[in-house]
Amino acid sequence: MDMNTKAKLVEKKYLVPFILITSLFALWGFANDITNPMVAAFQTVMELSAAKASLIQFAFYGGYATMAIPAALFIRKYSYKSAILLGLGLYAVGAFLFIPAAAYQQFSFFCISLYILTFGLAFLETTANPFILSLGSKETSTRRLNLAQTFNPMGSLCGMAVASFIVLPQLLSDKRDAAGNIIFPTLDAAQKAEIRLHDLAIIRNPYVIIGLVVLVVLVVIALTRMPKTQSEEQKAAGNTHTTRQTLHNLWHNRVYRSGVLTQIFYVAAQIMVWTFIIQYADNLGINKATAQTYNIVAMCLFLASRFISTMLMKYLNSRKMLGLFGIGAALCTIGAICIVGKAGLFCLVGISFFMSLMFPTIYGIALEDVDPRDTSLGAAFLVMAIVGGALMPPLQGMLIDLGTVAGHPAVNFSFVLPLICFAVVSTYGWRMYRIQKQNL
Repeated sequence: MDMNTKAKLVEKKYLVPFILITSLFALWGFANDITNPMVAAFQTVMELSAAKASLIQFAFYGGYATMAIPAALFIRKYSYKSAILLGLGLYAVGAFLFIPAAAYQQFSFFCISLYILTFGLAFLETTANPFILSLGSKETSTRRLNLAQTFNPMGSLCGMAVASFIVLPQLLSDKRDAAGNIIFPTLDAAQKAEIRLHDLAIIRNPYVIIGLVVLVVLVVIALTRMPKTQSEEQKAAGNTHTTRQTLHNLWHNRVYRSGVLTQIFYVAAQIMVWTFIIQYADNLGINKATAQTYNIVAMCLFLASRFISTMLMKYLNSRKMLGLFGIGAALCTIGAICIVGKAGLFCLVGISFFMSLMFPTIYGIALEDVDPRDTSLGAAFLVMAIVGGALMPPLQGMLIDLGTVAGHPAVNFSFVLPLICFAVVSTYGWRMYRIQKQNL
């Protein structure tokens, strides 16, 4: 056991800030997982290839890569609270831009809207994760982040539910004939234009509503007093590092440096598994709305497993658990690649159980020995690692567009990319476990 079980997970004085900051995890979870099924929706209604439709993910996760470092520099100059408020403001602006995007019916406009929305998410993630780590003892920091991250899949489930039960079933472009084929491509230009106008309005509405919710949360946090973190206290006392010193420290921290690289591969795997589950099901003749229910089951497994793994971390080594869960995810991925049929789809769903602890555990391990004065910039590079979610899905989309690979469905074969990613994650877990044992 590697943790002091007597240390409180959340002290009473930090409870209100912990609850408010934890609510942010649900907000960006909603945005993430209402967007994933939109790739398939845009592919049909805008008549795009899988590779081009996946530019939605490129825009979404590219926003993280663009804004994470500016967010960290903003935090260093001002405060965590100011960064949270700016992040919520950008989130709302990006969400409201869906109104003109739907009116102009331009795919590029939707991509720009999501790009700006994720500027806000980059600020929130760069701020919220290290803020949660600071709200209590170092011994319980990784567990505390896992607990807060549990609310991320709750928001994700809400996003998936809205997509599955409200958005996707109302899309006229996904209507099928008796043979299970989509009717939309066979219609004339006037009929397509009418359906496109309807469907883009359906896609727009949940983003506008979440934008209003975000504004309410912004007001509540603006009126709430937040505790100063250790890094903010040191800044007030004039005990700070220059940006150059911080970059030097981070680069020479082997555990941190490897953690950033591993996070790139993990996020790429997560986004690929959840984005292309609909295409995987579609290859089996399952429509988008029904396919999205498999995504919901996957997220339920993810949520349940995160509660279980957070509890187990009180007794088991988090690094060892990361290694074992990486192996479990890899085995399920092999099943999704090799088995053509419902059993392969079940394996694909099962991956989510093993992904549950990966992001917060990699994050917590990477930042564990980072100087508090370097935390904001260190957190930024870990958030920038989300760029893996921008780079890999278009590559998987290109593989899927091949149709078949050596007689095997290309959609199945494409999951070799997440398989490679999980191998990297598992290796990181076992390496960090060995390093920890050597340092005891």
